[in-house]
Amino acid sequence: MTTIECRIYEAGHCRHPECATRRGAPFSPIAYPALAFLLRHPQRGAILFDTGYSEHFLEATRRLPERLYRMVTPMHLRAGESLQAQLQRDGLAPSEIGHVVLSHLHGDHIGGARDFPGAALICSRAAWEDMRARTRLGSLKRGLLPRLLPDDFLDRVSWIEDAPLRDLPTALAGFGSGHDLLGDDSLLAVALPGHAAGHYGLLFDDPLGVTTFLVADAAWSSQAIREGVPPPSLVTAWLGDTVACRDTLQRLHELSGHAPSVRILPSHCSEWRTR
Repeated sequence: MTTIECRIYEAGHCRHPECATRRGAPFSPIAYPALAFLLRHPQRGAILFDTGYSEHFLEATRRLPERLYRMVTPMHLRAGESLQAQLQRDGLAPSEIGHVVLSHLHGDHIGGARDFPGAALICSRAAWEDMRARTRLGSLKRGLLPRLLPDDFLDRVSWIEDAPLRDLPTALAGFGSGHDLLGDDSLLAVALPGHAAGHYGLLFDDPLGVTTFLVADAAWSSQAIREGVPPPSLVTAWLGDTVACRDTLQRLHELSGHAPSVRILPSHCSEWRTR
């Protein structure tokens, strides 16, 4: 069985009232890290799952109306905190990234996509078609910043939906099937509907045999998954589909209860900032 090493990076963070991400939580704002994941496949090399914030995000939101994105969700990116800069400090050049998998197309997940010009891109066709169909203001309302995608996006992208389907482990049977992204069953893209069009997580086993499930924005915190507490419907309806979002969260909640050995990692959970 092919296993995949995983390292977590924090590429900036935003601050937002906690009650906007977990119903009944305090109103006080907290930091939500923009986590990106470096995966190392023994044959295919370095793969990224999302890219967090970068200087490209700052440029894309410099003028109105896109600046409203930063006003509604204040973001913070220290010098040298972009994913590209951190990887280079760790000895990994942008040219060594073979693939970038995008969980969905919100700006805080694709902010650094332009920093890896040689990588093959993998994302959902449904996500792209949803973005393409929207006006500039319509995209902004959904947290989408089309300018963040590389100019040659369509030349480099392959669609998750075109990858072959595989059965998931028994513990994850409630999530249906997964798309085999690399053709060796090592990295499965699993649909997690509700938060955004074409929203996917990644499932793989690490070298210690731990099944790891990167769930992107299916929840903003591990606490929300453990407790099964969704965001307010106002938030989920604004970004996506409330019914689908709550169904996905409920399935993750049940998974965390009956299969605690599965490591579930949301992309904005502060519990994982220093791990």
